[in-house]
Amino acid sequence: MAWFVVEQTYMPERFAEVRPRHREYLSSLVADGTVAVAGPVDGDKGGMVIYRVRDADHLQEIIDADPYHLEGAIAERTVREFKPVLGSWLAG
Repeated sequence: MAWFVVEQTYMPERFAEVRPRHREYLSSLVADGTVAVAGPVDGDKGGMVIYRVRDADHLQEIIDADPYHLEGAIAERTVREFKPVLGSWLAG
């Protein structure tokens, strides 16, 4: 399994309308263990999600299926692989 940090900057005129569908989508990913943590940053100008997925291709499928992406609410998105070595989220 691999970890990734995804940061997004929102399109101000789009994100509020799409947010309920985005949160519903992420909630399903929390339930299956794919999303470790998610939330807004910079006073709702953007958001950050930490994902745990099989690989980068799997992550791409997931973030491209997000309503924020599908409905044009993202101005910019960055994806970085994250290699946690300490923390309560890590098994063992």
